[in-house]
Amino acid sequence: MNRERVEGAAQSSHPYHPVPPKENLMADIEDPWNSRPIDVHRWSDHPEVAALADTVWDEYVKIVQRSGPKPKTAFRHQLRVLLLDLYVAWLRDRTLCIGVSQSSNYWDTSSRYNAIHISKKIIPIIKTLHENGLLDLAKGSYSGPGVPSNRTTRIRASERLQAMFTEAKFERDDVTRVPNEEVIVLRSEDDGLVDYEDTDETNEMREQVRRYNDLIAASFIDIPVLDEPVIDDQPTDHHHCRTRRIFSRSEWSKNGRFHGGWWQQVNSDWRSKIFINDTPTVEVDFRGLHVAILSAEQGVELEGDPYDLPDRIIRAGPPALQRALVKRLLLTAINASSRDAAYRAFRDGYETDNYGKTVTNEQLDSLVAAFIKKSPHLEDCLFSDQGIRLMNIDAQITALVHEEFTTQAIPVLSVHDSYIVDYTRVSHLKEVMAEASEQVVGKALPTTNESFGLDEYEAPDFVVQDYINWRQTARSEGYLARLARHEKRTGTVVLPYDQ
Repeated sequence: MNRERVEGAAQSSHPYHPVPPKENLMADIEDPWNSRPIDVHRWSDHPEVAALADTVWDEYVKIVQRSGPKPKTAFRHQLRVLLLDLYVAWLRDRTLCIGVSQSSNYWDTSSRYNAIHISKKIIPIIKTLHENGLLDLAKGSYSGPGVPSNRTTRIRASERLQAMFTEAKFERDDVTRVPNEEVIVLRSEDDGLVDYEDTDETNEMREQVRRYNDLIAASFIDIPVLDEPVIDDQPTDHHHCRTRRIFSRSEWSKNGRFHGGWWQQVNSDWRSKIFINDTPTVEVDFRGLHVAILSAEQGVELEGDPYDLPDRIIRAGPPALQRALVKRLLLTAINASSRDAAYRAFRDGYETDNYGKTVTNEQLDSLVAAFIKKSPHLEDCLFSDQGIRLMNIDAQITALVHEEFTTQAIPVLSVHDSYIVDYTRVSHLKEVMAEASEQVVGKALPTTNESFGLDEYEAPDFVVQDYINWRQTARSEGYLARLARHEKRTGTVVLPYDQ
């Protein structure tokens, strides 16, 4: 029901008066697939936000509650949530749509995933806004179970509503999220949301994630070379740092990984440029994590790089290409329930012009055979749907790493099988990773990092100072402005490490 994307900022001026209808205000939505689901957890108590919502309600909506129980959330407040999500989408991309269900059964006000209690009354509100020219709308379509063309209704701010947003005297930072939004998510086999009864364990997990999110929200996490906080259409600002734990197949033993931070959506090259509290960072990986876990479970010592095969099978490029293909293939094979499914998923994961798209089944068979020859103890683990169980194990490790650093008020960013920390604490991170993996798996799993941490480097002071200077980066004007806004917003002063 909720996901997010978004950013930007807008300024404005004053009262909102109805605009006479214009033909072009009822524009068609050219690409309804350029969309994201509605986010029902937007909120703002900013007086100008309330003023805009009240004006839209009084002039265009004014739905009267005639009978029945009092709604858990006032209808005009539900309108405010809708307007805020439309505003956030508009700031990010003027053509971005919001997917919203028009089924009354979808809107369950008692669901733990609907913290503001948005009700089915949102459907006539949307209809009224569209009829009055405040929304562009493309009706949903349904052709049968599992049909790719199925989609919900798409909406976006019309030119009239965009004009109101432009005049509004509030900004993106004035739009926040409700504090009781659910962060422990259980999904079904078909990826639907599953309501569940809380236990001591779910309550503890929720509290851990919320403490972690509070620490991350209080930290300045950014990339100094970016003038605008966006990488390939992925926002990288403080609005995209919230983490949730997501479990799968209606079972707490399946998945459970931590999702949400923007650093999980960018490649390793960009991640290497991240600063935490204006200090450079280092990313530390578990080496061949799932292979290492499976080996540990069988009492086999994993030596060297499990994806580096002794035989050259793929000769189309450098050895690094074969290793990358082997890694993708083996991780896919561990996740898949059959060989055919694994091979299809392997090729589907590459873009059309990528070499990986052209690898034949025969070549994949040869790579699998070479891997089994090197690691025969893992043969029965391939094509056996192990991945979702292993994700639960690595999530348990991550939970311990998060908890240790959160307790110390040290922000650490997780990317499932790796962690990013400021470069003064790398040795400490590796110790915590070893302890966490030993606690969960029974032995400390091997780690690797391309860059050294400052606390790993033993040298005279002048060499250490050179090392610090080498890791420093020129800060863009946009980065410095974001840093200043962070300090104002949080009431803190960011103090980077200084030897």
